[in-house]
Amino acid sequence: MNVNGVFEGGGVRGISLVGAIKAAELNGITFQNVAGTSSGAIVAALLAAGYTAEDMKQLILAMPFHSFMQRSPIFSTKWIGPAARLLLKKGLYAGERLEHWIHKLLAAKGIRTFGDLKKNQLRIIASDITNGRLLVLPDDIKQYGIEPQHFTVSKAVRMSTSIPYFFDPVIIRYSVKTPQGRSKSFQRQLAYIVDGGLLSNFPLWLFDEIRDPATRRLVPTIGFQLVGQKEGQPHRIYGLFSMLQAMFETMMSAHDERYIGQHNRFRTIKIPTLGTSMTDFDITSAQSMALYASGLEAGEHFFSEWDYGYYEKLHAQFCNKKCK
Repeated sequence: MNVNGVFEGGGVRGISLVGAIKAAELNGITFQNVAGTSSGAIVAALLAAGYTAEDMKQLILAMPFHSFMQRSPIFSTKWIGPAARLLLKKGLYAGERLEHWIHKLLAAKGIRTFGDLKKNQLRIIASDITNGRLLVLPDDIKQYGIEPQHFTVSKAVRMSTSIPYFFDPVIIRYSVKTPQGRSKSFQRQLAYIVDGGLLSNFPLWLFDEIRDPATRRLVPTIGFQLVGQKEGQPHRIYGLFSMLQAMFETMMSAHDERYIGQHNRFRTIKIPTLGTSMTDFDITSAQSMALYASGLEAGEHFFSEWDYGYYEKLHAQFCNKKCK
């Protein structure tokens, strides 16, 4: 059975999404189109490139996430260094190392740009905070005078994973092909792009109109959502950086929890995150495996009860007006 997959962002907890993908594979599910935000964008990109759940599990387990927390020695002086970097660079850490990691993995499968994939096979969510708008990549990159099919997938993933204040924003300069690029001052030619979770951490609506070209039947969309972000535990605020982190985690979880009402529960796998924080970059292998097992169990439960006829009925009942 072909489905479309939409993967919610959740930082280091993304391995739980991989567990749920494993459950889908075990139940004969294949993915036609995929989309994701933040860590969900990483999973979606790797899935579109041809990586299996087992491949992704091994890659994530072998990747020391703390290596992504990269900054030069000049910005490492206690208190003063991070504050100076935040002021100058707009983020505590650079994002190049994550982008390079994704680039290498995709290149190993022959994928560099969106043109190397099928049309609409992969969509990635990012947030343009300069213009206050949601970006669905690659299509929306043409607003900046950039050809969507020539845009690199790894750059789009980096945009989607740039947690505000934690990682540097990605700065895009408008092409001279656009009015902004021709007539504006240099500073006004720049757009700052950050984590897609700022505006839509769970874009379940992306594939609602997709139908099988041969049968004209609806291609089901299955959402993979992370729940129980802090297991009821309050955030501990002890300074500026912890407050910014708490604000972002609250923002990412709260609006999508309200969005997943009755009309979308029938197509959403809810994966418990076992109290793990999205920015816990010192996560242990044991914690990662527990998250993977959580995703596997949630996926197995969902697909054991899933039926296309039931999906089609509820989609017609709920989604003609409400799912968009």
